[in-house]
Amino acid sequence: MAAEMDEVDRIVEAWGRQRPDLDFSPLEVLSRVDRLSRHLDRARRAAFQRSELEPWEWDVLSALRRAGEPFELSPKALLQQTLVSSGTMTNRIDRLVARRLVHRRSDPVDGRSVLVGLTEDGRIRLDAAITRLVDAEAALLSVLSRTERDRLASLLRRLSLEFDGPHGGH
Repeated sequence: MAAEMDEVDRIVEAWGRQRPDLDFSPLEVLSRVDRLSRHLDRARRAAFQRSELEPWEWDVLSALRRAGEPFELSPKALLQQTLVSSGTMTNRIDRLVARRLVHRRSDPVDGRSVLVGLTEDGRIRLDAAITRLVDAEAALLSVLSRTERDRLASLLRRLSLEFDGPHGGH
């Protein structure tokens, strides 16, 4: 029995007929990654929306939650984890404070510095969102066995390290 064809197979096949001189195997991988990324983005947005969170709010709140008790980080540490500019982070923290999802307080070790902390409401919303997200992502991967998921994760990690590693994506 022949393997079932997906849209990427049809695109690659059509290009192969038009340009038989090119190797379209990269498209077979990366076009699928791109399409899966769109499905994942929709699943994530739905999980966040049900907890009344925007994706950028998720980024900041999840960095605080992952920090562990007392769920606080400096704005500089938040910048490093979310990869946004200082001005953008200040704006995001202000907006999260206004929504009562985070609070600011003076750093007891260095009074000139500030710590940003997760409020109880922020933690509750985030915990609900991560539960929904893990469930949604498990559903997206349910067609794969655990062994297949582990193998795919390993291969994607290898690719990711090439982009994120010391070479910076060549």
